[in-house]
Amino acid sequence: MFAVLSARVGSIGDNRLGGWYSYRASKAALNQIVRTAAIELARSRPHAVCVALHPGTVATPLSAPFAKSQPQVQSPEVAAMRLLTVLENLRSHDSGKFYDHLGKAVDW
Repeated sequence: MFAVLSARVGSIGDNRLGGWYSYRASKAALNQIVRTAAIELARSRPHAVCVALHPGTVATPLSAPFAKSQPQVQSPEVAAMRLLTVLENLRSHDSGKFYDHLGKAVDW
């Protein structure tokens, strides 16, 4: 199991607001690395899982400026537990994908 923390703003298909150019680009690049690594990893480790995870809006100093406009801001502890639950339910056929903290697939 290999997972990285990404962000929904890295999704090209889910971009409805624009802005945040550098942050979006860096997360989109991370997502591409995960997708590419999963393809290569499957050749030698077919049961491995390599995914990107979106933790949702977490109550941190980074999210504080815009968290008021978000419907669900969660504590770091809740976000971590949700991500662990997502990871526990993933199988090798889920490798190379992007999931949110509720286990729903996120569009690349």
